[in-house]
Amino acid sequence: MRSIRSVLTHLGLALSLSAVSLATHADELRIGFQKSSFNLIVLKSRGTLETKLGAGTSVRWVEFPAGPQLLEALNAGSVDFGMTGDTPPIFAQSAGSRLVYVGFEPPKPQASALLIPKNSAIKTLADLKGKRVAIQKGSSSHGFLLRLLDKAGLKWEDIQPQYLAPADARAAFERGAVDAWAIWDPYYAAAEKSGSAKVLLTAEGISPNQTFYLANRDFAKANAPLLNTVFEELTRNSDYIEQHPKDTAHLLSAYVGLDQATFEQVLARRPSYRVSWLDDKTIVEQQRLADRLTQAGLIPKAVTVADIVVRH
Repeated sequence: MRSIRSVLTHLGLALSLSAVSLATHADELRIGFQKSSFNLIVLKSRGTLETKLGAGTSVRWVEFPAGPQLLEALNAGSVDFGMTGDTPPIFAQSAGSRLVYVGFEPPKPQASALLIPKNSAIKTLADLKGKRVAIQKGSSSHGFLLRLLDKAGLKWEDIQPQYLAPADARAAFERGAVDAWAIWDPYYAAAEKSGSAKVLLTAEGISPNQTFYLANRDFAKANAPLLNTVFEELTRNSDYIEQHPKDTAHLLSAYVGLDQATFEQVLARRPSYRVSWLDDKTIVEQQRLADRLTQAGLIPKAVTVADIVVRH
């Protein structure tokens, strides 16, 4: 992987070469993550990034309930680096957030699903008309649900979206306050394990359900060498995940609180965590989602995804 410093400089997103060359690591690196940030959770649990950085730069890990909240903090400068699904960066860019895309993982369409209660009368996507559907606003499930409605020939206005954070959405789902729930792992897996939910559809064939790594724009400009070190450690960490799935499931189970067998199932739905620069195909797909969100009136203004991409 080409260094972040060289790519930032090439794109004009970095300080001048002389300024970058004189830059030192920040005293503290603040990483935002979620319960679905499996690569980051394993990196945190193993402590390998802290070992690599040594005493010169401390690492502070900050957990968020979902991507939109994480990116709000990234824009505010409360965290420096983080990972979200595909839709949150589009909402954030449309709102003028100071962030840049710095990497992505392979698609994971099996890791998100539209759940319905076990005894639901809903049989097809068309049956969603008029129904209450729980989603985290601005999250990957927001974009996923829009694409599901497109598949069914329904408009956004044909449903009653219930904007709830994942924990609140699960509570509403289990007490019957919503008719369906668009959600991602590990919440999806937890609902399956509880026996209260069944899958109407996953994102397979509907959305690639991408994972993106993002950084505060100002932090990326001033700390390119540090971000490059983070990516090196994420690459090593993805090797560990792929080579040690049972140990990885144990680490995730210990942190999140679901049993190891459930996380072995979760990991099987995401065969690779390899971190790469954004390629043309991924940027085009992300732009397609951005354009659809604009057409549906779900974001305040149109965006050009490529404008904030750090790429090879």
